[in-house]
Amino acid sequence: MTTLITKRKQLAPRLWPALVLSLLAGCASAPPPPLPEPEPEVEPETGVIAEPEAVTAPLMPQSQWEPIFSAAEAYLDRFDWMQAEQALAALQPPLEANDRARRDYLLARAAFMRGDLTRAESLLQSDPEEGIARALQLQRDDLARKIATLAGRWLESARIGAGQLGQGADDAALQRELWQDLNRLTDTELAAALEQAEQKEWRGWLELALLNATAGSRGELQAGLQRWRGNHFGHPAAARLPGGLEFLAQALQPINKVALLLPLSGRLEPAARAVREGYLAHYFAARARGDASHEVAIVDTDEFSSAVAAYQHAVALGADLVIGPLSKEGVAELGQLSPRAVPVLALNRIEEAVRQDGSALVQLSLAPEDDATRIAELAFGQGARRAMVLRPAGARGARLEEVLRERWQELGGDIVTSASYSSPEAYSDQIKNALNLGASEQRAQTIRSMLATNIEFTARRRQDIDAVFLVAATPAEARSLKPLLAFHYAGTLPVYATSSIYGGLPDARNRDLNGARLVELPWLLGANPPLRVAIAAGASGNDDFARLNALGADAWLLQSRFAQLQSGADALIRGNTGLLQLDPGLRILREPVLATFDGSELTRP
Repeated sequence: MTTLITKRKQLAPRLWPALVLSLLAGCASAPPPPLPEPEPEVEPETGVIAEPEAVTAPLMPQSQWEPIFSAAEAYLDRFDWMQAEQALAALQPPLEANDRARRDYLLARAAFMRGDLTRAESLLQSDPEEGIARALQLQRDDLARKIATLAGRWLESARIGAGQLGQGADDAALQRELWQDLNRLTDTELAAALEQAEQKEWRGWLELALLNATAGSRGELQAGLQRWRGNHFGHPAAARLPGGLEFLAQALQPINKVALLLPLSGRLEPAARAVREGYLAHYFAARARGDASHEVAIVDTDEFSSAVAAYQHAVALGADLVIGPLSKEGVAELGQLSPRAVPVLALNRIEEAVRQDGSALVQLSLAPEDDATRIAELAFGQGARRAMVLRPAGARGARLEEVLRERWQELGGDIVTSASYSSPEAYSDQIKNALNLGASEQRAQTIRSMLATNIEFTARRRQDIDAVFLVAATPAEARSLKPLLAFHYAGTLPVYATSSIYGGLPDARNRDLNGARLVELPWLLGANPPLRVAIAAGASGNDDFARLNALGADAWLLQSRFAQLQSGADALIRGNTGLLQLDPGLRILREPVLATFDGSELTRP
């Protein structure tokens, strides 16, 4: 019989092979120290420990043109591609092979920086002459990999990275990025790539990624990892499995009880119920396959004076892990509790620093800041460099613009203009002003006055924008704003938007968003259909609830994969809300998925 208990009731504890919670106790501002390194692999034939060979980073070849190359690199580091190209124009032929390769690499960087992806890739794809320095080839590969990753060609990027391993690059960072690229691929894409793969080491990477993506339970994944290691002795990933899987592969300490801290009787009750449904759908599915025997205590935080009081009650019930609270205020309260008796997986995220003495507090949320960061990366990867931001007035809109702007400028983009609106009546005027249409109309009026006659006139928007970032607060706002861009002569500009423009359900009115590119939860794009059917999207028809179902489902997922978080920045988990990673403050960052409106339908490219 399934054991669910409410605030005041508890039944006998049950065993559950679970998280290595004790290792998350007492961490400070960074993830806890990892487990000891796994024992070195031993050659089965000889019994000799296989030590990895030290690889020396390759040196750049000497060149008589070093001052010019160094100057061009310095300009590019400052995102000044024009000066870099001018500096390289001073090179005088004939150039040696290494000099030509270095020039083409720097020109490719400059082309990519200005958004000319065709030119950049053409320079990188030209076959280098035999005998060019390894350092130059690694540079070319690094840039090609970066371009492919940002453009969403993750299989290509991963294949390049796999070929770079052991050549003097930073293998730890390279493996982390390679694993990220593979985990961005769908199960179908991984299976198709594996079917075509021939090289053994590359097949090993694909098999490991597909296993991680398709294993139905933690036990199945652990058994699969053991088989994979046995079949891929000597593989770069075998000594220490990527993404935190090394910790998951080890035997784990059992816990008996998990407590869900949710506001189930106040104004947040509908949201809390949706989170609970998402969590329990995973829980019951796991029990059905024999993968969960722990007890779940559901604690109504609205019955307590504070989140701390609710947490202390959960601890008194015998909880080994607390999931919640849901509000930012509750997370802030627990964030200052010292020491915490058991670890917390909070269901919201705060900007303030959290005390990490005692047991850890990990923060999982649907923070819109993750959307803003991701649309900046997608737009840059598709060639946009000079953008306009269109957002609602107020603190939330300003915060999202700040996050978006920071990532955009970090990549090398420029925010040319920004427009904020406070009411539907302001939509048209704000867009018109941001596009400088008033100045165009004024020029026409001046000409009419000079000629003393009427003239035919078509307003001309500013031409220094190649993308629009739409940070609308609601789908209704977005459906009004996007057509106005076309009305004001900006209909050809690509529009990148946060998930707030989509209501989560089919809606014929979404045809007004046709062509818009947004980031969305995998949950709303077809991920995990059995669970979605099981909870019927909360039976509410509200998009916020569907997303909160996904948050609850990921709370279960992280609970079952908690051991992976011990790997810190290396931790990577394919979630229902996006690709999940851990930052130094123990916040879970989401990488949502690109989607596009095709007519009124939302599709994944």
